[in-house]
Amino acid sequence: MQLEPIDWGILIAFFAISLAVGLIVSKSSGKSSENYFLSGRNMPWWLLGISMVATTFAADTPGLVAGIVRKNGVSGNWIWWAFLLTGLLTVFFYAKLWRRSNITTDLEFYELRYDGKSAAFLRGFRAIYLGVIFNILIMATVCLAAIKIGHVLFNFSAVESLLISCSITVLYSTLGGLKGVLITDFIQFGIAITGSVWAAIYIVNLPEIGGLDTLITTEIVQKSTPIFPDFSNPSEFIPLLVIPLAVQWWSVWYPGAEPGGGGYIVQRMLAAKNEKHATLASLLFNIVHYAVRPWPWIIIAFASLVLFPNINSLAEAYPNLSPEFIKDDLAYAAMLSYLPAGLLGLVITSLVAAFMSTISTHLNWGSSYVVNDFYVRFIKPKASQSEQVLIGRASTLIMMVIAGFLALILEEAQDAFNLLLQIGAGTGLLFILRWFWKRINPYSEITAMLVSFLIAVVFFINSKLEVALFNIAQHWQLVLGVIITTISWVAVSLITQPSKPETLEKFNALIFKQDSKFKDVRFKLLGFFLSMFGIYAALFGTGYFIYNNLILASISFCVSLVCAIIIYFNWKKIIL
Repeated sequence: MQLEPIDWGILIAFFAISLAVGLIVSKSSGKSSENYFLSGRNMPWWLLGISMVATTFAADTPGLVAGIVRKNGVSGNWIWWAFLLTGLLTVFFYAKLWRRSNITTDLEFYELRYDGKSAAFLRGFRAIYLGVIFNILIMATVCLAAIKIGHVLFNFSAVESLLISCSITVLYSTLGGLKGVLITDFIQFGIAITGSVWAAIYIVNLPEIGGLDTLITTEIVQKSTPIFPDFSNPSEFIPLLVIPLAVQWWSVWYPGAEPGGGGYIVQRMLAAKNEKHATLASLLFNIVHYAVRPWPWIIIAFASLVLFPNINSLAEAYPNLSPEFIKDDLAYAAMLSYLPAGLLGLVITSLVAAFMSTISTHLNWGSSYVVNDFYVRFIKPKASQSEQVLIGRASTLIMMVIAGFLALILEEAQDAFNLLLQIGAGTGLLFILRWFWKRINPYSEITAMLVSFLIAVVFFINSKLEVALFNIAQHWQLVLGVIITTISWVAVSLITQPSKPETLEKFNALIFKQDSKFKDVRFKLLGFFLSMFGIYAALFGTGYFIYNNLILASISFCVSLVCAIIIYFNWKKIIL
């Protein structure tokens, strides 16, 4: 497919704006590592919240959702919808604690909460493990989406797609630091959400689709529309709903949905003006991420079922495409080939924006670990501010190059998604409890990290063998990983010594300010449950409205409104 001049004009204008933002803020961002990584700790909640949303809207996300819908229907999305509970736990119980800590990265928490050489080792190891290895794996999945889009729409080779998609991102990320990322995230999200909604409307009205009502009543689509799985079929509702809601959300560490907060979510909260802004930012993120954004992607996935009902039809439509790229997540990119000039340029720009927002955040977040928690902590403690910024920029470039190479050997977004879930299985409860249970120590965290990783490696290798050594369904692998990992780190916590009393006293005085750790917990629980019901109700209401079920849509929206009103009038008590 060839882009028309108007399409190229939209794309080039976007690149120019992004680069200009990086250049404009580069001087202020380069003054210190705090400016570069935390934007001076004076950012407003709305900018931080939108940045969180933009980061989780990666170029691979629409493809991931399309692949889920094509395989398991709309109800398959509970595998990530369940993480709303994780996010709300952060909003009402942990956001203000993170901001109150006044640290630079969430890894500094280790030497705030724990003591001794084991705490220092844990901080340094996690800096490389999460900031480099894990981070590069995440970026590689996003780069994979860029490769597939480049293949389908422009017939680019994998290397050409990566060079074009990554070059501008690396430039403005290295120049502008977090402030540049936040500003471009805001612009990128506006383009991304506009592009996805407009594309969904256009595609639904294609002659081959025949409008929304016709689409929803098509037999192949009707099988995929239920928001909840078939409760009469345990093999369906247990993996799709029960395990995500009963086990996954509190037990699994996943980037952007870390129990208790972590990674770039914490980075945004640490950059907030104060505790109130940190809390509001994370609440805004959860509302938009779960209640506003999913349905345009789902609608396009429905349309793809009509035009490309199976993998073979996708392969027939793209005979010159490399066979390893013919997966269900390709369907989203395939549907974009139906868009007209102008709209195609906007949607391509929206996907590029989604790619850049995610990659730029992960680059800045990862380099903050490399600089603050490894280089300055262990290599050169007296490094100047300019040197720290230089190391941050260099590590940004290196990580981008490695992620690009890794993307060349991946095949499907959901493979990486499942692998990341398995690696984090069983560690979530530890991150929730470590603020409150004094028995948890560095050895607890090291145990959880190593055991979960080894279990994930065993399952991953077994899945790649021609003849598997054992056959365990993906969802039971997750449960087994959670059980073994949790038992392991709890046992280690009980047989090893907790941190010194003076360390714990100092930590509690800073974080809880002499208040009870469970002060006003009833109001926090009220906020948690009302937000959960309200956001899910808004999500369901939108779906029922699309399905033309106006009664259920009205009930859902009323529930959402009532929850919002109660939260509004009790807000001051909830965030105390």
